[in-house]
Amino acid sequence: MWVRDRLDGLWCDEDFAGWYPRDGRPGLSPAQLATISVLQFLLGLSDRQAAEAVRCRIDFKYALAMELDDPGFHHSVLADFRERLAQDDRADRLLDLALARLKEAGLVRDRTAQRTDSTHVLAAVRDLTRLELVTEAVRAALEEVARTAAHMLVGLVDEDWGRRYGRPVRLGKNPTRPKTRALAAGDDACRLLERLHRREPGYRPGPQAEALRQIVVQNYYRDATGRLRWRTADDGGLPPSSSAVVSPYDTTAR
Repeated sequence: MWVRDRLDGLWCDEDFAGWYPRDGRPGLSPAQLATISVLQFLLGLSDRQAAEAVRCRIDFKYALAMELDDPGFHHSVLADFRERLAQDDRADRLLDLALARLKEAGLVRDRTAQRTDSTHVLAAVRDLTRLELVTEAVRAALEEVARTAAHMLVGLVDEDWGRRYGRPVRLGKNPTRPKTRALAAGDDACRLLERLHRREPGYRPGPQAEALRQIVVQNYYRDATGRLRWRTADDGGLPPSSSAVVSPYDTTAR
């Protein structure tokens, strides 16, 4: 609220003039998306949770200078914005600009040590969003198979699976051991895909099962010993945002 009152926001759209082409249809305000990214990291929100906060929370709307009835945007927009943010040290320059403005407004003291840690910010938000994506993809595939070929889940789905995937996935602000949970969700996804690969008579994989397969390939790999590993930019590599699946219900959403 102080930033909004004294600075009218940390950034203005002119700060992002070199990030986008000059022609084409107008998009969302990059200054707003940058502010959302900061709030998202401070509160430990996934992309889906951040988009919901923009739609529902008055404090978010105030910080972003949005009307109370503004419906917000689709959560996949944030992944595209982070892709732009990660290019050519843009994040560091952007946060340095914000620090300079905060100092001028008297909100940060000169003798205090400030750090941008932009790499940590991007990695933490991305991992939380990917964990939520994988878990929801497993749930969606289970729901699809239960409707069309429930007998294939016999002996696979138990009470633990019911607790993990019995309702739409909404991770807390700071889920415990996110990497461990990601590997557990990956193991469940692989077991489910192996079961579906048996292709019993009369069964054909549906769109959610195919989406789960793509999501597993994009977020996991097996090392030389056959162990399932969580992909990172430096370990196994990540797909570009133009081809990354961000929703098990719409594999073309970006």
